Amino acid sequence: MPVTVVVGAQWGDEGKAKVIDLLSKENGLVVRYQGGHNAGHTVVVGDERYALQLIPSGILYPHVIPVIANGVVVDMPTLFAEMDTLERRGISCDRLVVSSRAHLIFPWHQAWDALSEQSRGDDRIGTTLKGIGPAYADKARRVGLRAGDVLDAAAFATAVKARAAAESEALVAAGGTALDVDSIVEQFAALGARLAPFIGDTVNLLHDALDAGQHVLLEGAQATFLDLDHGTYPFVTSSNPTAGGACAGTGLGPRLIDRVVGITKAYTTRVGAGPFPTELLAGLDRLRHAAPCGSDQLPHRVGTHQARRARHLRHRQGVRRLQRRRPDASPLPRPDRAAGPSGAAVRVVARLGPAAALDQTGE
Repeated sequence: MPVTVVVGAQWGDEGKAKVIDLLSKENGLVVRYQGGHNAGHTVVVGDERYALQLIPSGILYPHVIPVIANGVVVDMPTLFAEMDTLERRGISCDRLVVSSRAHLIFPWHQAWDALSEQSRGDDRIGTTLKGIGPAYADKARRVGLRAGDVLDAAAFATAVKARAAAESEALVAAGGTALDVDSIVEQFAALGARLAPFIGDTVNLLHDALDAGQHVLLEGAQATFLDLDHGTYPFVTSSNPTAGGACAGTGLGPRLIDRVVGITKAYTTRVGAGPFPTELLAGLDRLRHAAPCGSDQLPHRVGTHQARRARHLRHRQGVRRLQRRRPDASPLPRPDRAAGPSGAAVRVVARLGPAAALDQTGE
């Protein structure tokens, strides 16, 4: 089956957007399968730069149906701000389809995110405070509200009011600030009405497309070592950016995926706290300038490339093709031999499998 998954091979900001943009030309649907607006992709087309946090990169191609699948948590204010920006720049969002099973983010999720980080003190995770983790927590607790709920406007408003009132009481008890329940209900009732025309059954949409012979591209946010199960826990994201997460996040079975493409770069960066074995602590002014800011525009810690982690990729991701991006930032100083000389890095990548390839491309 012609399904391709593009995954980050490090801690994110590997330059996935460029590869996804190139691959989108040969795919009929481009699907975001996990994460929220805590990450995203930056695509450069000529002199135009597009920072996409929720909408799949395929939106820039008129033949592509962009899909936000069930594994994503959706912040409606961010989604519509992104859509409005694209529309003003001449990019139509009419083709966008949002899964009825995707969970929604609300102000109480952001309030809990901030309260949780504050309570950790020096041990804080370093989240973006955008409510992603608490939204996934509500999904696991089976108390979350889903995108499909907006199709019944009255029931949705009632559910939002009940949840907002309960969360406001809990926040105050935990030392937080009370929510303006009526304001939240009014705001999200309007947002829900706007979202309703974009809601669809994305699982059947994808399977019908494959049955019709179309190609499907699944794009992940974040990367391997931020995976909730296989990353540097607890300093990880709240979802599964790995190729396995693409199955649960879209409703496509693993036998339908025939290509997993891992994206790496000539150095490593990560946002927030947590282990970072090859982090460089000297000359940070030059290195921070060399590192990408990503669509999140947050400061990045910088380190050397770790070729030995290719084995981790093969086991956790099933990667058989590894594309290396942003070699223009090398050579970076190497405080240890974890990455090895450039030749060694190529040899390690070549052992990923018989179909492995290492392509070095610039921006």
